[in-house]
Amino acid sequence: MPTRLGFTNRAVWLLLAATCCAWGADPIRLAPSQMHQIGTVDPRFQSFNIEMVEITGGRFWAPYRRTEQPPAARASGAAAPQGLDASLFQFRPPLDLANPRLRKLAAAFGPLYIRVSGTWANSTYFHDSADPAPSTPPQGFGGILTRQEWKGVVDFARAVDARIVTSFAISPGARDANGVWTPDQAAKFIAFTRSLGADIAAAEFFNEPNFAAMGGAPKGYDAAAYGRDFAAFRSFARKTAPDMLILGPGSVSEVEFAASPTVSGLKSADLLAASGPGLDGFSYHFYGAVSKRCGAMGGARQATPETALSAEWLSRTEREAAFYGGLRDRFEPGKPLWVTETGETACGGNPWAATFLDSFRYLEQLGRLAKRGVRVVMHNTLFASDYAVVDGETLTPRPNYWAGLVWNKLMGTTVLEAGASPVDSVHLFAHCLRGSNGGVALLAVNTDRDAAHALASPAAAERYTLAAKDLQSSTVALNGVELKLGADGSVPAIEGRPVAAGPIELAPASITFLAFANAGNAACRGVQPAR
Repeated sequence: MPTRLGFTNRAVWLLLAATCCAWGADPIRLAPSQMHQIGTVDPRFQSFNIEMVEITGGRFWAPYRRTEQPPAARASGAAAPQGLDASLFQFRPPLDLANPRLRKLAAAFGPLYIRVSGTWANSTYFHDSADPAPSTPPQGFGGILTRQEWKGVVDFARAVDARIVTSFAISPGARDANGVWTPDQAAKFIAFTRSLGADIAAAEFFNEPNFAAMGGAPKGYDAAAYGRDFAAFRSFARKTAPDMLILGPGSVSEVEFAASPTVSGLKSADLLAASGPGLDGFSYHFYGAVSKRCGAMGGARQATPETALSAEWLSRTEREAAFYGGLRDRFEPGKPLWVTETGETACGGNPWAATFLDSFRYLEQLGRLAKRGVRVVMHNTLFASDYAVVDGETLTPRPNYWAGLVWNKLMGTTVLEAGASPVDSVHLFAHCLRGSNGGVALLAVNTDRDAAHALASPAAAERYTLAAKDLQSSTVALNGVELKLGADGSVPAIEGRPVAAGPIELAPASITFLAFANAGNAACRGVQPAR
């Protein structure tokens, strides 16, 4: 018997029953009108990192296919993090944030946050002068950020509808004679930002304090030193930039990296106990493994193309979220969770991070974290290395870029419970539909490499299916048509394809979004902002 919206009727279910055998099992029944709200995310939920070393120029993760560099380039720019093999890095010049194509690519995701930070930021000196920067960093620093370079960040953020998130220098150069952190550099940095008519939306004290030694902190830096320094930072920030959100601690992957003695560090629980409360948002970083580039790290988790669609790999993000969520509940109850850095794997990503194979991890991570109450997810990076969503040299979008655009077009800020899938290899996520009153957007991921599955749709919808002939392809098709930029570098419109009520096939190893504009979902009443 039909419901008040006509979403179920005998004819539809008879059709589904007649066609189920094509998939060897009953289609997965959907009920978009009945999905209830389980949370909300920030309007800038899907955001990105631009590493500080991209702004200043310096030695970042070397590509797997290395390019020859002139001797001058090899010696210049920000230094590599302490304790890591220098051969893992290669010099890159400063990123041209005024590039029109680069701005078009970023603006397609607006509104968003752009986080300019990373390990290199811990040791970057802000040259607060109109005079030319010195040829080498002052003692105690590893790189130099000029006024003009930071102005480029501010101008870029304005152009792409982004708010800036960052961190501050904590290396020996940012300390007094007793080794105590001083706010001198941070104060100049904030003051110059304000002089440009801009502000910093949020900041972590410094990048990944659980790996303080690797991140440029003084030798022997411990939780007590962090507590002392954070208290000074908190006092400075509240007085100097009261509207800037303080995020922290910004630690990384303490669950996934726990087995590796070569990447061991301080414990966030000790850092939080030493620093005391005072965060506006509880932030952490997540990498499920290190890339093959850093394969020499003894005991560190690795990832392979063969396991990239496995339930174990895709669920690692939830294990880390549970760990840091527990710390949040213990030390900063009620504060929102932010993931301020994440990517396919640490150390720049694996070669397949730039292929369609990683789009499963990318979208599932967004879906899983939204369900766990994470407000913001900042992917590393927008333009640099193998895990970037855009090839930094050619400015060609990678599959994750296109996957992210479809998410942005459809998935609103209200998170819904899609219901448990009876098929282990099919994962469902739902949000209220953007630009719709009562509409629902559903993401269905079929991680089965060999078999198709099916959804039982009770109503007409718009379908957006991402697939590739080869999982390790650098291109991706939307509803069978390859996605690519226009001849002028413009980002094409993301268009769906109408589908009727009834069975909807999910091809092997494919990603499908469905937009139910007329779902009539009570939790989604009130127009969701459109992109």
